[in-house]
Amino acid sequence: MEIKIGIQNVNREIVLESSETADAIAEVVASAMNGGSELRLTDSKGRTVIVPSTVLGYVEIGAEEQRRVGFGAL
Repeated sequence: MEIKIGIQNVNREIVLESSETADAIAEVVASAMNGGSELRLTDSKGRTVIVPSTVLGYVEIGAEEQRRVGFGAL
C-alpha cells in the first residue's frame, strides 16, 4: 500500500510502499502524534523513514490492493 507523508513548509511529500495493513499504519501514526515523538515507518524494501511528529502536515494511507492473478485486465 502507498503512504504519503506531508511535511510542514516542504513542497515535496515523502512517498513509500509498505506491506503493513492500513490499521497498523494508522495506529503507528496516532501513537506518534499523541506521544509527541517521531513517526517511524519501514517500507517494503526495508528502508526506514523517521519524521518528527511536530512537523507532520498529513499522512495519507492508500487503499489496500488485492494481488491480481492472471494476464487479463478488468
